[in-house]
Amino acid sequence: MSRTAPSPQLSLFGPAPSDAEVDAVINWGLGCDSTAYVARMLTAPTAYGIDLERTVVLYMATGSEWPETRLLVEKFMLPLLREHGVRFVQLARNGHLHRDGFTVLDDSRRPEKLFARGPWTLWDDLESVGTVPQQAGTRKCSLWAKGDVGDWWLKQLFGGRPFRQIMGFNADEKGRQFSDQAASKMPGRTGEFPLIDWGWGRQKCEAYLFERFGVVWPKSYCTFCCFPVSMGALPAHLERMRSHPDLAGEVLRLEYTAMSLNPNAKLYGSKSLLQLLDPAQPRDRACLQAFERELDMPWALYRVRRLFLLSDDGRRRPVMRATERVDLGRPQQLASRLVSISDRHHVAVEHDPIYGRAQAWSRPRGTGWPMAEELFATAPARVIDKQDKGFETQWTALLTGTATQLSLA
Repeated sequence: MSRTAPSPQLSLFGPAPSDAEVDAVINWGLGCDSTAYVARMLTAPTAYGIDLERTVVLYMATGSEWPETRLLVEKFMLPLLREHGVRFVQLARNGHLHRDGFTVLDDSRRPEKLFARGPWTLWDDLESVGTVPQQAGTRKCSLWAKGDVGDWWLKQLFGGRPFRQIMGFNADEKGRQFSDQAASKMPGRTGEFPLIDWGWGRQKCEAYLFERFGVVWPKSYCTFCCFPVSMGALPAHLERMRSHPDLAGEVLRLEYTAMSLNPNAKLYGSKSLLQLLDPAQPRDRACLQAFERELDMPWALYRVRRLFLLSDDGRRRPVMRATERVDLGRPQQLASRLVSISDRHHVAVEHDPIYGRAQAWSRPRGTGWPMAEELFATAPARVIDKQDKGFETQWTALLTGTATQLSLA
């Protein structure tokens, strides 16, 4: 696993201990809960069972944290870490694959800034393949951007020797404690959940930080997170979007691109962010205007194919996809080309006259597995050519003797 080596740092209390002496790690996600723990713990570290000389505070940069969270961290928390000489390690992924490794953005007992992003972010990953986070199942996006990176570093640091990992789950999230204990298989690790032990729920954490710093500490999550709707926080999330119209414009582009290649790729399940904004409302209109500016870029015409296959025992396999860039140009130019060719083949084209997307289903999805679908669509030119392993062989095997309706060759 590759990494960037940090420069040696001096402790305020003498020479810094070596990595071999570290025996505790505090996961800090920058949000209200884990921030309340770190701030309270630093009032009396020893009383809370923490030896700061043998402890690391660990942060994994996703690349899309909200601006106010970064500002609050640098105004209130980094000075606290400096004051107490806390070792603060900031990590990020180098790329999509495990073999790409990670980078240590900073490893310091006197941290001066929060690194907002690293070489490769979750946004980069989603945008390159034209998709959005999925609500179903586990939070794979969080595991990919944070969990995996932290585990890689922890394995390097501890190599199987015993250590404590302190998690900032609040007392309203006891289920996460059990999930963490069930999922963790790292040798030598013992998970600890002090906020749950203290009985500190979200309201208590918020009240403590307000009393301490005089601010309402916001939730920490990516700007394009899909989970506010499942957490019942969608209205507050939309208000946050309206406060940052430029960020809203970026997220709208991410979702619009994903929905161009897959109409089901809505951020909030049955609803898209675009559907939730009302152009008649001034603050919503500012977000939509930012979205229009985001779309003022080169577009591409894509061929997207999907396979819905069954395993030998009849169970549904994960959907396979192949995405190929066919042409590059301006939205209306590409839409006109798609309409012209589709008309000759008697294939209907769906065209969005407001924002420019055009879609033509040369092979609509069937009703039962196994099946295939093929779509030609225009979208911002941020999606790379990508094909699942073995896709072409499987495509040919399923469709032998069946002609494709539309060709842009």
